[in-house]
Formats: sequence, structure tokens, C-alpha cells
Amino acid sequence: MSPTELGTDAAPPTGWVEPSPSPLLLLLGSKDDLTSERGVDCPGDLPAPSDPDLVRRATAAKEALGDRAFVLGHHYQRDEVVAFADVTGDSFKLAREAAARPNAEFVVFCGVHFMAESADILTADNQAVVLPDLAAGCSMADMAGKNQVDDAWQTLNDLGIAGNTIPVTYMNSSAAIKSFTGQHGGTICTSSNAKRSLEWAFSQGERVLFLPDQHLGRNTAVRDMGLGLDDCVVFDPRKPSGGLSADQLRNAKVILWRGHCSVHGRFTTQCVDEVRERIPGVNVLVHPECAYEVVSKADVVGSTEGIIRVLDEAEPGSSWAIGTELNLVKRLAQAHPDKTVTFLDRTVCYCSTMNRIDLPHFTWAMESLAAGRVVNQISVDAETAQWARVALDRMLALPA
Repeated sequence: MSPTELGTDAAPPTGWVEPSPSPLLLLLGSKDDLTSERGVDCPGDLPAPSDPDLVRRATAAKEALGDRAFVLGHHYQRDEVVAFADVTGDSFKLAREAAARPNAEFVVFCGVHFMAESADILTADNQAVVLPDLAAGCSMADMAGKNQVDDAWQTLNDLGIAGNTIPVTYMNSSAAIKSFTGQHGGTICTSSNAKRSLEWAFSQGERVLFLPDQHLGRNTAVRDMGLGLDDCVVFDPRKPSGGLSADQLRNAKVILWRGHCSVHGRFTTQCVDEVRERIPGVNVLVHPECAYEVVSKADVVGSTEGIIRVLDEAEPGSSWAIGTELNLVKRLAQAHPDKTVTFLDRTVCYCSTMNRIDLPHFTWAMESLAAGRVVNQISVDAETAQWARVALDRMLALPA
């Protein structure tokens, strides 16, 4: 769909049933819901599609910039923003795409903050990475602060086990945590190569400190590598020694950071049971950031790119309930009218911080660049970038 074809009254995809509005749409906030890990309180609906005049303005700005600007759009972005992307993908694919465009003066990253940081680390010094809205953060990345991780490492050091513990950090983390990982002999992983990264880590040491998503770490260790649930412990940075005894830390094979994705954390086993009852023969397809209990009940588990690939290869007439961000699920339903695609949860669940990159912010950023003003530039300091690049390069060196 081209930008000019976007409108406010687009027909829903064939077979699509719109989820009900949720009383708890996800924005960063202060209230905790410890049973569901939704984590925040924010009543209200997603804003309506932007004024069509902004489409014209954004199109004009993009044409004026030409090859000077390269626009990246994450799969979880709004349709109106994805329509302007030169490339769409998950966080790591987009960072690599940015690095592969050395002639682009500006890299406009329509994603969240940690993704733009990764793009800045992997691009040249003469390129400017721009995030249209600086408020587009990531609650998961924010759950592992640099001081917290330093304190946790000191706990392991005091127990004499830091030397044989290898940090493995999910791509969904800040540049500071990637840098910590590089300095301490660890590697980065994606949801696609987490198993390979853990295998490498165990070839280097006795245990793994997995940051910051406990669910991806547990699912990879137990489902993909055959470790037991009791081989994994959860380190809570809000508690002394992570809330764990010295023996628990010494005996653990995988120390999981107490972090999670607020979107994927809302899917429950009840969601799976309900959709199976409602749609006989449905295939349940979920992201590995979902809880272990949900992943265990699913038919297929896949990364963002993996979910797209599964739908592309699925048989016509098949039914799929997908547990990942709603913008992507709606887009998949629209792309596959020959299949029944539904959202795993009955209620709306957008990644609200990703949705902060809306058409008004995008248009403002592009018009500013066209006028010679670099706005919202994301810059990672040299030392942080150096060690983060070390960790990323270790991942890139892993066998395919």
C-alpha cells in the first residue's frame, strides 16, 4: 500500500475480527499487575489515523530528501508509518539494513530507542540516526538498568562465580547493557538465534546470565536446549542478591533477569484455551517472549520474522491465532485473505511506545531534515559503542 492510498476508512481484512478495546492499553506507567505482568495503567483507545494532509506533507519531504534519507519501519509500527518505510523488519534486521546503507546521510528509525541505538552503533560516524519521537522507549529494555546489572555482577563476583558466568543479552536492551555484555565476554542474541547464542555461551563458561527477558531465556533453555526448569532461577534486581540464595546462584545453569515484554506478557493459557474452543482446528502461533506456560500450549513458536514466514507458507484455508503485537497481526490478516487470522487475546494489545512513532512525528522529523535541521538524533558515546559492537560482532561471528 502506498502512502497516498492510506485513509481513515480502510476496510478491515477478510475474516478479521477486531479485538475489543482493552481497559489497560500499555503505556509506561507506575501501576503493577503482578499476575499478568501487564505492568501499567492507561485507559483509553489508540489515537485515530492521522490527517490525510500529513500523508501529502510526509511524501513531499521524503521525495525532497531522496537518497539522503533511509527510512526503517519495525513490523509493530502503524500502517500509516510503515507505508513510508524503505525496509521493514525486526530490530536486528533493521539495524543491519542501516549499516548496509553507508551513503545515506540520515537513517530515520521508526521503532523504539534501543533499536535506534543499535543502528547508531552499526552505522558510520558521518550518518545521523533519527528517532521521530524520543518518548518511544521499551519497557523491557528499561527493566535492566546499567547500575542494576553492575550490582548483580558484583553479587556473582562476591560468590566467586562471575568468572565462569557468560552474559547473553537480548537485542531488546539498551546500548549500555550491550556494552556491559561485550566487556564481560558475552554476546547478543535475537529471538531467532537465542539457542545458538546460549550454546556458544555454555562453550565459554558454566552458566549464563540472560538479560533482560526472562521468558525468552527460559523458553530457549528449557524447550530448545533440554535444560530443566529447576536449572533456571530468576534474579530480581529489586531484592538483595536478586532474592536468591548463594546456593541457588551457584547451582543455576541460567540466571534469568526479571524482565519481560509488556505486550507478550499479557497472553495467558486462558487465551489459548478460549481460542481453541472458539475456533476448532486453529493453529496457535506465539512469540518466544510469551510465558513458558503459553509457549508450551502453542502449536508453533517463532520470532517476529519467523511468524511472518509461517503465515506465508501456511496452507490456504488454515486458521491461525497469533500471539504477538496487534499491528503486525492485523497486517498479516490483510496479507493472507485466504487464511483465517485472529489475535490470540480478545482485547486490543498494541505496543504503545512503538505507536508513539505516529505520522505527525514522522512528518515533523522528515520536514525538519529536508529543511536542514537534524532533530532527535540518537548518539551512543564512543566507549559504550565500542564494547556494544564487540558483543554484536560476537553474535555475527556465530555459525549460521
